[in-house]
Amino acid sequence: MDVEELRALLSDLEKLHSHFESRFSQLYGEKSVEELESVLRELHGFSSRKLELVSSLYRELAKFGGKLEELSKELYRNEHQMKFRIEEVLSLLGNDDFSERARLKASFDRLVQFHRLYDYAVRKSLGELSGEVEGLAFLGENHKKVPVGILEEIHRTRHIEEKLDKLVRFIYRLYVHPSDAYRVEWALLEWHAKGLLWVEARNVEKLSGVRDAEEILEGLALIGVVEKKMRGGEGVYRHRAYG
Repeated sequence: MDVEELRALLSDLEKLHSHFESRFSQLYGEKSVEELESVLRELHGFSSRKLELVSSLYRELAKFGGKLEELSKELYRNEHQMKFRIEEVLSLLGNDDFSERARLKASFDRLVQFHRLYDYAVRKSLGELSGEVEGLAFLGENHKKVPVGILEEIHRTRHIEEKLDKLVRFIYRLYVHPSDAYRVEWALLEWHAKGLLWVEARNVEKLSGVRDAEEILEGLALIGVVEKKMRGGEGVYRHRAYG
């Protein structure tokens, strides 16, 4: 894809997201099961289309690496999560069993809670990606080197933004599911006790049962509870209390 195609793709995503958000607001308030299902199925259609576009975007931008790859990967993760949560609620609709109704309520609450951060995260990613794509256009049209001082300042600002975004996610998780941080910390220590000094996020997630455990590990690393280093292009973690 050239820059114009990337711009068009981002524009389509922004429009779809606006339609999605407008429709999502209709989930609130009293509704029959049939009305709820109608809204959710329409949202699922939007979500599926967005995920297709984001997948295409990620495949293109991953070639550049760095910020472009990170932003598009984060966007894909959020869209995948939203689609999964909508499908989870849809799968529980229409069952009159008491336990299933309780599961439906819990699933719907998780969807609403996730959405509180989702809209902000998606709009932020799309805005930053638009800026990065414009930067590609600039570099394509101007062969002069950007001054080193400016590049360093840009990298420094981006690094701070990344840390702030991770911290916001961590605080949100503490607010919504405070026990998740404890379970992730416990799982990390359990792996240490089994003889694994540096642990990958997916291993912590598997043992703790906490979805997206990496978000919590990143937050714990920012506040100094765990250490992080890169190994083979992937982050690995160690609890500071260990050893």
